[in-house]
Amino acid sequence: MLKKRLARSISLVLAGFTLTPAVHAQMEGEDSLLIRVTEGQSAEAARLSAAAVQSEPAQRLSGSASVSLSRMGGRGLDPVIRGQNEERVDVLLDGMRVEGACPSRMDPPTSRLSTSLAPVLEVRTSNRTLRWGPIAGGQVVATTAAPEFADDNLTTGHLTLGGADNGDGKLMNGSVAVGSKASYLRMAAGYDEANDYEDGDGNKVRSSYENTEGRVDAAWTADNGFYIKGLVSRQEERDVKFPGRGMDAPKTDTDLYRMEIGAPVAEGGWSLMAWQADVDHVMDNFSLRESAMKMQTDSQTRTQGARLVLDQTINFTKDIAIGLDVERNEWDATMYNGMNLDNPASLMWPGVERDRVGVFVEAFHRIRVNTRLGAGIRYDRVEMDATRAGDSFRMMPGAPMTMTPAMLYMSAYGVTDTKADDNNVSGFITGEWRLSPANTLEATASHSVRSPSVNERYVAQRTMRGSWIGNPDLETEKHNKLEVSLSGRDGNWSWRPAVWVDQVEDYVYRFDTRNPDGTVDTRYANIDARLLGVEGLVGWSNGTWSTSSKLASVRGENRDADKALPRIPPVQFIQTLGWQHQGHTIEAEWQLARRQDRVDLESGLDPSTSPGYGVINLSGTHPLMANLSFTWALDNLFDNTWAYHVSKDNLADSGVFRVNEPGRTVRAALTARW
Repeated sequence: MLKKRLARSISLVLAGFTLTPAVHAQMEGEDSLLIRVTEGQSAEAARLSAAAVQSEPAQRLSGSASVSLSRMGGRGLDPVIRGQNEERVDVLLDGMRVEGACPSRMDPPTSRLSTSLAPVLEVRTSNRTLRWGPIAGGQVVATTAAPEFADDNLTTGHLTLGGADNGDGKLMNGSVAVGSKASYLRMAAGYDEANDYEDGDGNKVRSSYENTEGRVDAAWTADNGFYIKGLVSRQEERDVKFPGRGMDAPKTDTDLYRMEIGAPVAEGGWSLMAWQADVDHVMDNFSLRESAMKMQTDSQTRTQGARLVLDQTINFTKDIAIGLDVERNEWDATMYNGMNLDNPASLMWPGVERDRVGVFVEAFHRIRVNTRLGAGIRYDRVEMDATRAGDSFRMMPGAPMTMTPAMLYMSAYGVTDTKADDNNVSGFITGEWRLSPANTLEATASHSVRSPSVNERYVAQRTMRGSWIGNPDLETEKHNKLEVSLSGRDGNWSWRPAVWVDQVEDYVYRFDTRNPDGTVDTRYANIDARLLGVEGLVGWSNGTWSTSSKLASVRGENRDADKALPRIPPVQFIQTLGWQHQGHTIEAEWQLARRQDRVDLESGLDPSTSPGYGVINLSGTHPLMANLSFTWALDNLFDNTWAYHVSKDNLADSGVFRVNEPGRTVRAALTARW
């Protein structure tokens, strides 16, 4: 079995030699509005520590009190940032946007984060740049570090072997790179698997999976600064179980290709990046569970994009960036039933196409030593259509009546035209004032426009249990956001309180309607909404000992109905205590959340109110030899039963309880690097 797994990983890596594409993700290193998930760590340290004990890099986002993770199974953790979820959270993999291929979000974009080369993760909550698009709810920015070569050493790499007791998890990953800082070729591969884990009550949670990844990336830089970078990767997920849905995912394949070129010019530089992401997904209700009536959904998505950016610095005080990007998305998903699974029962994504062209310009000016101002504007033209809206399907084989997605849109909303053309104008104004050597005041006001997603506009499912129908007539969602924060540092202490408000026009609201016959219909409409939040961070460190306190609270209001918005996390607090000495690190984390009783049960997104919880996690890293380290983690020390409020409902139980997090779990790994 081990040879088979190694062979699969090696074959995936070797497949990468057929192409050479990648990306150069441009990060704003001084943007204190970022929630830095890897604060204080180098890119290399973050990659090694994360790859050692966590099979899914998205788990590291839980280190921020402003982030909750929506769990539906063992893989595919979906981040919720400041009460904004799913399509309102962009995920950028080295500057590349990737869409999922499952209408039920079994494969959110965060499931594509590399496990063999775990990236540095940052969370953006406010517009301080528009080069990757406007921020409606948040952006998760993942940056994969380039290999680090020691002096006079032409090779570098790592090998990690690890496992977990709860669910019998196993993981192994490794990389090898040859070259130098200017030019290199790197191969990486990883494999991880787990069985169903147990929650704090000892109950099994359907969560088993297998995940295999292989990737090759390369870079070359000329003496004059011109560079070319490339990446190709393939990920295969197999037999992924989900208690939070009536189906599992026996197969998901993802192929990513990226290429970037760029060069210095004048007092700055230019870059041109192109990418493509192909995702094939299969979900069914019979491969991994018993079912009296077989159903299977085959879905695919393709994302193609290109981005051209020019950055310039003028007189050392002004930074200007202009750019153009284009993106094309294609989604298609068909649900089948019948004895031979040959009857199209619903066209869930009826050949949806989206074309987007965007242009932006932004500038920052340090007008005084203690004052910096910035502003930007962006225009996006978005065109969407369901090209197969006129194709017919039957709910059951031999049913006398056929339907089309166009008929569903008409019956649900009275809409006959499936085409949508959006002209989105977004912008921001930001300022930074150093009030004293210890304190800096920051304020950012922004207007961000988001086009409704493929589900919100075009999903078309009709079953015996009800219907789930998107609304092609939805208006774009407009976020008017203001954030004020005070960052400070004095001696061993640091702090950052912040307050923010997001007034949303035409918020896309999903809701359920229960019919007299017991069926449930899911629909979408535009409403006005408001989100308010406060956050706080206080930290102390003397180099050996460190501690931090993080607090986040958000309140969501449906202003049309004067009630709560769904899937809003409760007040969350994280307390950490750490020790480090001569490469040894030990950290204790106390993660708490208040109960959440402000829910919207009519939406179908809040299965119930949720109790509060308190969980203690321990972790550590220890150098054993010059090139060998041991990493361990003890999660949920007291074996509590708990779940994030925003997690999906657990249909395997009663339909009201959320998917619980794992009970007490011991994870450990050995990492060798050279």
